[in-house]
Amino acid sequence: MKELVPRIRKIVKRYRWFLLIIAVLGIAFYFALPDKIFNDPYSTVLEDKNGNLLSASIAADGQWRFPLVHQVPDKFSQALIHAEDKRFYSHLGVDVLALARAVRQNSKAGKVISGGSTLSMQVIRLSRKNKPRTVFQKIIEIILATRLEFRYSKNEILALYATHAPFGGNVIGLEAACWRFFGRNPSEISWSEAALLAVLPNNPSLIHLGKNRARLKFKRDKLLDQLASAGKMDATTLQLAKDEPIPESPIALPREAPHLLARVIKEGNSQQKIRTTIDFNLQQRVSQIINQHHQRLKANQVFNAAAIILEVKTGNVLAYVGNTASGKENNEDVDVVSAPRSTGSILKPFLYAAMLNEGKMLPGTLWQDVPTFINGYSPKNFSKEFEGAVPANAALIRSLNVPAVHELRIYRYEKFYDLLKNVGLTTLSQPADHYGLTLVLGGAEGSLWDITGAFASMARTLNNYFERPGKDRYSKKDFHAARYVINPEQQELPREESSWLTAASIYTTFDVLKEVYRPGEGSGWKYFSSAKKIAWKTGTSFGFRDGWAVGVNPDYAVGVWVGNADGEGRPGLTGTEAAAPILFDVFSLLPGNSWFGLPLSEMEKIAVCQNSGHRATVLCESPDTVLVPRMGLVTPPCPYHKKIFLTSDRKFRVHSGCEAIARMREESWFVLPPIQEFYFKQKNISYKPLPPLRSDCSNASAMVSMDLIYPKPSAKVFVPYELDGTKGNALFEATHRNPKATLFWHIDGQFFAATTRSHKLPIRLDDGVHTLLIVDDVGESLTREFTIISSRNSSTK
Repeated sequence: MKELVPRIRKIVKRYRWFLLIIAVLGIAFYFALPDKIFNDPYSTVLEDKNGNLLSASIAADGQWRFPLVHQVPDKFSQALIHAEDKRFYSHLGVDVLALARAVRQNSKAGKVISGGSTLSMQVIRLSRKNKPRTVFQKIIEIILATRLEFRYSKNEILALYATHAPFGGNVIGLEAACWRFFGRNPSEISWSEAALLAVLPNNPSLIHLGKNRARLKFKRDKLLDQLASAGKMDATTLQLAKDEPIPESPIALPREAPHLLARVIKEGNSQQKIRTTIDFNLQQRVSQIINQHHQRLKANQVFNAAAIILEVKTGNVLAYVGNTASGKENNEDVDVVSAPRSTGSILKPFLYAAMLNEGKMLPGTLWQDVPTFINGYSPKNFSKEFEGAVPANAALIRSLNVPAVHELRIYRYEKFYDLLKNVGLTTLSQPADHYGLTLVLGGAEGSLWDITGAFASMARTLNNYFERPGKDRYSKKDFHAARYVINPEQQELPREESSWLTAASIYTTFDVLKEVYRPGEGSGWKYFSSAKKIAWKTGTSFGFRDGWAVGVNPDYAVGVWVGNADGEGRPGLTGTEAAAPILFDVFSLLPGNSWFGLPLSEMEKIAVCQNSGHRATVLCESPDTVLVPRMGLVTPPCPYHKKIFLTSDRKFRVHSGCEAIARMREESWFVLPPIQEFYFKQKNISYKPLPPLRSDCSNASAMVSMDLIYPKPSAKVFVPYELDGTKGNALFEATHRNPKATLFWHIDGQFFAATTRSHKLPIRLDDGVHTLLIVDDVGESLTREFTIISSRNSSTK
């Protein structure tokens, strides 16, 4: 060993320059190939869940160049190797025999007719952008091709070639060529098509399908004969392959879900191939439905519509139609699915479920529907009419605004704001105080993506309740956004005792929303024929700018939006009239007709007053037994049934101060507050007003007989000036249980007027604070303070 070391040193010293050169050449060879061989831009490619092409964007350099192919189809690789590089699997990047043959052929022809390049060398030439075909460039290709073989496997080299080989015009790569020439995936091409694609890249004169078709067919058939001779196909297959025609011209690429493609690019996934959750056939059929309805809607100058289908179990998007094909002049490029729009009434089911969830009402609890003024805000129903009092479930079905605002006052808009964020709304960019009570009436913006996802999450929470035995049946992770990319990892979600909404509150809400009769928002009640049970809700934004319809069953959630992308409103543009028909047409495409399971373990049967929807008291006649969420047990009992005493003929109310007890008749009476009664009895002819007190009986009870409809307590009344410069009147209105009562109006201590039957009074007053006193003909009184503000006064402040 000791003798060996000096000998090695001697050899190194003698050949040090040679070894240095070898080392330098080795280092140069190692670094000769750049880390990234190709720097070309790629198309962004969108595939459906089965790998079918949905749509693609052209690359930045104007080429149809799909991202790197990871697996080359066997037919194409066999055809390519037989056409270009028969010893591909046995050489290290250079085929010496092929080079020698090329030199001989070129010398004989006196020009370059054969390059003798292997597929590895062709990959290098493609990456170097087709440098001149000189001896020097050929040497560089040989060196780099050898280095390529050390870095990549044979299959990877085939993939690089298949991705970057030119196929004519602006078609680059095997995948783009298969879709442009044959309209199918590379894995589905025939032997004839594989042979055609194999001979195209190195035959520039044949690269246009519309020219030299006879020569192209000859080349293809020659290669097919070689493949048959190599045992790749039998005689019958060979003949069938030769009989296949040459495509005449390129085929347009599919253009399904173009708005989803734009979204993918916008979200940072450009130049990639994205395998989505979209179902190609369903996508096509929903697009057809949207465009069919577009023909109807555009007659009313409504040009845009969108629809989305979600799978409830996963949240996967099965169809994504972002807009109509209405032309660029009508903003067809706007992706309405992701665009924030005024929500109208579409969020009311979340408030309804939240109220049930916290035991703040029962499904049919009566809510007031009367003129309402809250800190200068006065909500109105779509019909501009009032019902007096409406059950909560009927108010939800009829999408009444005033009851919803009173529900939100009880629930608190700050809590509702947090709930909406928790269930998936991402568009609430302002603090809760910015929206206030308008949050439930379209004061906030939401996207079709978020809202449909939130409905799907409610259904998912209800479904999963039955999948998780034991105490912890919930996971707040069930409330998640929709997904358009396949997620193969199905992680076990953390279990909890509760979620944002309980299964019972969700089921009860959905049960209300499955009614197929809906008000036509100006056109009367409308019946939607459906063979499926669907929980669905519509919404219409202020000014007829947005029409919404969202529906859900245990398997699917469907969202539809209709309107103009530029925000222009149109008469008749409502959720019921414009969006709901699309919703039901889309649901007709979907399989199954199941309904949600009943979460009995979270529900209780209780006695409920027929008239008020509250928990029944002993005064309620013939109460109903209703299954309600368990938290309904803490709701207050019926406040509307009163014990009253009547004369024997039931015409007058009396009390012990004016009638003998033996002659009084005791009854339970359903009594609404005066303002609610005023409107309620106009819509409900079965309502029995409270009988008046007998004239000789004072109002000894605490029951109020009259109320002011306007002004409300501490109201600021704005009074404009007329065109002639005179100050206008303020119109005050009161109501009394006794339709024959006379009311005496006093302002600031002075008698002003008396009214009978209709208690509307125009009053002209100076600016400032005033006190109104109203006394009826039996001595009951009502006092209210208000402030008059004129237009001139307000304009100078």
